[in-house]
Amino acid sequence: MQPEPLPITPIQAGALVDGTEVRLTRLDSGLTIATQAMPHLESVALGVWIGTGSRNEKASEHGISHLLEHMAFKGTKNRSARDIAEAIEAVGGEVNAATSVDNTAYYVRLLKDDTALGIDVLGDILTHSVFDPEELERERHVIVQEIGAALDTPEDRVFDNFQSAAYGDQPIGRSILGTIESIRSFDRETLHDFLRNHYCAPQMVLAAAGHVDHDEIVKLADNAFADIAQKPPPSADRARFAGGEILEEKALQEAQILIGFDAPALRDPDHYAGRILATVLGDGMASRLFQEVREARGLCYSISAFHWPFEETGLIGIHAATGEDDLAELMPVIVTELAKLADKIEAGELERAKAQLRATLLMALESPVARAGQMARHMLIYGRPLSVAEIVEKVEAVTAADITGLAGRIFGGPSALAAIGPIAPLPDIGDITSQLAGNLGSQG
Repeated sequence: MQPEPLPITPIQAGALVDGTEVRLTRLDSGLTIATQAMPHLESVALGVWIGTGSRNEKASEHGISHLLEHMAFKGTKNRSARDIAEAIEAVGGEVNAATSVDNTAYYVRLLKDDTALGIDVLGDILTHSVFDPEELERERHVIVQEIGAALDTPEDRVFDNFQSAAYGDQPIGRSILGTIESIRSFDRETLHDFLRNHYCAPQMVLAAAGHVDHDEIVKLADNAFADIAQKPPPSADRARFAGGEILEEKALQEAQILIGFDAPALRDPDHYAGRILATVLGDGMASRLFQEVREARGLCYSISAFHWPFEETGLIGIHAATGEDDLAELMPVIVTELAKLADKIEAGELERAKAQLRATLLMALESPVARAGQMARHMLIYGRPLSVAEIVEKVEAVTAADITGLAGRIFGGPSALAAIGPIAPLPDIGDITSQLAGNLGSQG
C-alpha cells in the first residue's frame, strides 16, 4: 500500500505556508512526514521529533530520555559510533540532538544531494542502536560529569530547583539530566525498553526544510523507518502547578532568584497573552523590570521574565541575579511591578511587545533548522503546522484587557520560589504572596 497524503485542514498537502510549499504525508506505520520547500537553498535540514521527553519518565527512569539521546550516536547494528560521525562529516554535514520536557529531537543539516544519507543515518540510530555496554559505561560517566557541572553552576541549578518548586515530584518537575544515582542504574535492557515503548511511529514526525523533494523523502523514510514500533505510545500523566519553595543558602558572591506562577499552556486560548505578558514584564532592555530594577534602581546585574508553555500547563517566571545587600529591596520592587501590570498596560508597550514577537517569528523563517523544528513541534502539539500569518493574527488579537486580566489571575494565585546563594534577606514565599495579594488589592 502506498503512503497517503495526510488529510489535514486547513493546510492541505501542497499548500503555501509563509510563501513556501508545505506537504504532509502519513505512512502506514503512523509516522508523519512534513516538508517545507525553500528551493533557493542548496541545503536541507531534516530531523525526527518524538513526542516524548523527560515528562514521560517514571520515577525509576529519571534522566533516561537524555541518556537515550546520547546513546543513539554510539553505534548501531550497521555503524560504529565513529562511522556515524564520519558519515555525516565526510559530506560536510552536521548532526545533533536535544531533549526537552515534552519532546526529543534528532536532526542533521547537509547539502541537498546528501538527503538520502541523512535519512538513512537517522533511521539507523532510531531503530538499530545496540547500546554497547562499553559505550554505555562511558556515556554514563560523561552525563554524571554533566550533572556535576550543573550542580556546581548556580545559574543552572536554580532553574532546576524552580521547576521542582513549581511541580513537586511530578515528572515535569524533575531535571532533564536525571541524578547521578539514576543514570548509573540504567542498563542496555532499560534503554531498549524505553525506546520500544516511547519511540513509536504515531507520535513521531520527520520534518525537513530547505531544498527538499517531498516524494523522495517519503520513499526514503518508508524504508529507513520500516522497523519502527507502530503501537500507540503510553500517555503521560497530566501535570498540575503545585507551588512551593526551594531555598539554598550558600556562600556565593551573587544570589540567584526565581519566582514564578501558573501560566497558560500551549493550547490555552491565553497562550499568546502569556507570551506578551512575559515580554512586557522582562524581555529586553525596554521591559518594565529591566527599566525599574536595573536602570532606575541598580538593584541587580541581570533580570528577565519568561513564559514556558507545556502541553497542558505553563510557567511565567522572573529571574534575577543580585548581591546580598540588594536582595531585601529587590523583591518588593518586583512584586510592585507585577501588581502594576495587573492594573494597566500602555498601548505603546503592548505594541512593542507584539513587534518583538513578530520579529522573532519572521527571523526564524530564515533558518531551515528552525523551520523544520517549528513544523514538527506544531504537528505534535496541534496536529498541523501553523503559518506565521496565523500566529501573528493571534498575537495581534491580544488586547490590553487580556494582559491585565491574565496578570491579575496568575499573580493572585499560588507561586513557586527558588533561590541559591546569600539569601538570608529574602522573604519567604508566604510573605511574598501576602505582599503581592495586598498590592493587587490596592491596585484594584
